[in-house]
Amino acid sequence: MNELFEAIKGKKFAVFGRAGIDLFCDEVGVKSENSQIFRSDLGGSSANICAGLVKLGSQASLITSVSDDAIGRFALNRLRDYGVDTKYVKTISGECRTSLAIYESTLDNFQNVIYRNNAADFQVEIADVDLVHYNNYSAIITAGTVFASEPSRASTFHAIENAHQAGIPVIFDIDYRPYSWPSAEIASDVLSKAGMSSDLIVGNDEEFGFMAGDYGKGLDKAKELASLGKTVIYKMGEKGAISLTLENEIKTGIYPTAAIKPVGAGDSFMAGLLASIADGFNLKESVLRGSACAAIVVSRPGCAGAMPTIDELGVFLKNHPSKAT
Repeated sequence: MNELFEAIKGKKFAVFGRAGIDLFCDEVGVKSENSQIFRSDLGGSSANICAGLVKLGSQASLITSVSDDAIGRFALNRLRDYGVDTKYVKTISGECRTSLAIYESTLDNFQNVIYRNNAADFQVEIADVDLVHYNNYSAIITAGTVFASEPSRASTFHAIENAHQAGIPVIFDIDYRPYSWPSAEIASDVLSKAGMSSDLIVGNDEEFGFMAGDYGKGLDKAKELASLGKTVIYKMGEKGAISLTLENEIKTGIYPTAAIKPVGAGDSFMAGLLASIADGFNLKESVLRGSACAAIVVSRPGCAGAMPTIDELGVFLKNHPSKAT
């Protein structure tokens, strides 16, 4: 774990996954079908993680594909607005399209409608990931959605091999989205392979249970991965998280907040966790700071724009001194 943390302190991340556009209802408590006011912003889990990392003082490059149209250009512009490096974002022509998510700012039967038919981000190829200068980065980050289809699946596993050859750690957000996969069996096999290839694995109890083939055995799966020398963050929603290493099992709680939506929490948690490790905080402190970032994001409309800055995170922590453990 010490080598992993020392590498992350370089604060430069290569992130593999999707960028898209979010349309979200800015009126708190209003259902999408009743709203007349929607805001647009950067979307996609990997793009959100990038935005969160940059806001917290790290550097992030996104490796993905976007469609050669207004929506693809929108995603590129917003990535740049947030300070994300886009030199490895490929623009592709044809019928592939950048993803769209439409959601609301209410917990009442929350709806998130996602359009990912023929998604542009699945078109990342091995030649694209070979362009990345891996030695310039402290770690690579990949979200589980990149493995759901080809050629993105093969190219991301190739990127992991490149990272291993460069001697930099691999960080894996399981991020299981059933609608993206051809079958649950394929998803379980592929995500398990990705986990075995990674150094730091983050997921919730259901995702680890899915990898284990039994939702009741998620923690056993997390402990199995930790026994192999991996650092594992096992998230349990309102019950907090368990951080597992060869040496320790650390339990942490959450920061209660007035949530207005459930989305964005995982992306913000990942950004807060890694940025905190990069800033020299230990594992427990970093998980708590990631949890604070998640609490901030679910209390605001939107995702990328709701990610906290360092100053905003500091104010939140100052006003929430008691950490449930």
